[in-house]
Amino acid sequence: MRKQKIVSHGILYFIAVLCLVVWMFPFYWILRTSFMEYRQIQAYPPAWFPSPFIVTNYTQGLQYFDFPRYYMNTIFVVGVCLMGTLFTSTLCSYAFSRLRWPGREKIFSLILTSMMLPTAVTLIPTFIGWTAVGGVNTYLPLTVPSWLGGGAFFIFLLRQFYLTIPREYDEAALVDGAGYFTIYWKIMLPMIKPALISVGMFCFVNNWNDFMNPLVYLSDDSKFTISLGLRSFMGMYNTEWGYMMAATATAVIPVLTVFLIGQKYIVEGVVMTGLKG
Repeated sequence: MRKQKIVSHGILYFIAVLCLVVWMFPFYWILRTSFMEYRQIQAYPPAWFPSPFIVTNYTQGLQYFDFPRYYMNTIFVVGVCLMGTLFTSTLCSYAFSRLRWPGREKIFSLILTSMMLPTAVTLIPTFIGWTAVGGVNTYLPLTVPSWLGGGAFFIFLLRQFYLTIPREYDEAALVDGAGYFTIYWKIMLPMIKPALISVGMFCFVNNWNDFMNPLVYLSDDSKFTISLGLRSFMGMYNTEWGYMMAATATAVIPVLTVFLIGQKYIVEGVVMTGLKG
């Protein structure tokens, strides 16, 4: 039995390492190419390591495009969306899980049905609406929805987490004279930290990588986010593979870093949401 257990664990570790190599290979290839000369990039068979190791793709390539501005635009959009999502989604999910009011379950079911609508179905009506209020070529379409609940998925995720908390906490706080907002702010939020981190990371990654919404609503290149800036860069310098890989690495590394730092909180938050329906 012990030998079989060792063999089974060895097979599982081998599969895990193999999956890790397959998953990380594209990122390695991006970094590898970003430190190579054009001649070495075009060599066949391809080299696995840069020789010589150069950094001019970063120092020179990023000078041709206003990447600092694109980074600041993206950081602004992501920051506003992050604050709005964390605040409004926790409020909405608190109301759907801890408060009793008429029609609560029906409205929550209606919100969940919005997750079944493809983005393409609502894209044109949404664009017409933002055009009517003058929101096109501004950051309003990218940020305002985050302050209106943060999205059905985040509301559902946090609601499930709230349901794992015993109601005795609410009842004790009400007996002591605390209001509903005080219970939400001082009792509930500290207890759902893993779920908050999970929601924050999902929100960060989604908005940092968002390409469709900036493409639809932004036309002024001074307002471009990093995804639009990178696409424009690729269109202008599609033969400069070293420059493109350097620009791609600068866009990918922040997301990868955030994910690697907080992956355990994602797992913990998602697992805890399934403890109680």
